[in-house]
Amino acid sequence: MALLAPSVIFVVLFFVVPLALFMFRSVDNRDLPAMLPATTAAIQDWQGGGLPPEPVFAAMVSDLRALDGGREAALLGRRLNHAQSGFRSLITSTLRKLPEGDIADAQATLTRIDDRWSFPEYWAILRQQSGALTEFYLLGALDLERDTQGEIRRVDETRAVFVSLYKRTFQISLGVTGLCLLIGFPVAALMSSVTPAAASWLLTMVLVPFWTSLLVRSTAWIVLLQNEGMVNKTLIWLGLIETPLPMIYNTTGVYIAMTHVLLPYMILPLYSVMQGISPSHLRAAASLGASPLKVFTSVYLPLTFPGIAAGCTLVFVIALGFYVTPALVGGPGDQMIGYFIAYFTNSAVNWGLASALGVLLLAAVALIYLVLGKLVGLDRLKVR
Repeated sequence: MALLAPSVIFVVLFFVVPLALFMFRSVDNRDLPAMLPATTAAIQDWQGGGLPPEPVFAAMVSDLRALDGGREAALLGRRLNHAQSGFRSLITSTLRKLPEGDIADAQATLTRIDDRWSFPEYWAILRQQSGALTEFYLLGALDLERDTQGEIRRVDETRAVFVSLYKRTFQISLGVTGLCLLIGFPVAALMSSVTPAAASWLLTMVLVPFWTSLLVRSTAWIVLLQNEGMVNKTLIWLGLIETPLPMIYNTTGVYIAMTHVLLPYMILPLYSVMQGISPSHLRAAASLGASPLKVFTSVYLPLTFPGIAAGCTLVFVIALGFYVTPALVGGPGDQMIGYFIAYFTNSAVNWGLASALGVLLLAAVALIYLVLGKLVGLDRLKVR
């Protein structure tokens, strides 16, 4: 235990804890009640529908005056802008025009400054976002939202992007997994049937991609697949095509590049299983009159299933989170969920939505793994 303790502590502190904190951001809403304490407390007594009573308007005036300058107002506006477009300008303009001294009629004062304070949807958003925890980001990651009455509904088609994004991510991941299995299975079978020296050379060739940066490999495919690249020039020289094929900045380039990157993750589990299959099993089946196809489907293929299950699971899970390769060789309509998680984390600074996208992706992967485990057994997803 003492020898294991440093490794366990390192993993917990630098992997488990940051991952848990990042996932918690998908429901964390403590910033809003902290910046609007009086408003979130007063709005709890409002049942919704129409405009809230005067005490809620007065609480909003009090909270806006308590904000520490323009920075907190900008942070508050940006946070509310995620839920309702226009909130940022509403908060900053109201804070700038708010009069000094006591205000007898807070509702009239706020609506005079900006008539958007008389729109029920803005107050409905404030009421929905008044708790320490929120479902807003998780609903948004599923193209859902709550209306002013609190009912869950689908967003309009112009904003519904994430469900189709998940479908695209799973479609590309499944396609790449199928291509890796189709290419990797005969390669692994060849490696397991040749002499140890030849297998060693083949294994070295399979492992060469691991010695090269992922960024370099993905960039190399841009050079190879472009209209004036070697692939198109070779096809034209062979007379197979007359004009260059569009193979870059589209789905074709994504499939080719991702398959190249992930192929070793399929070959290695398959090879580790295939090299343990005794040729005597195949000879015994053939001696009993089985055709080569029958030997393959009834004897060899079932014996390789643990390697197939492990390789497909490994490639599929890695492909789901791919970011660099689709961003470099794919077009705008080929980006996967990893691209948008990075975008909302680094560019849009919407950590809540980025976390929600990651949580749903993690939940989908866990569900797929449990379903596979139920169908084929969890022990068969491991390579011995």
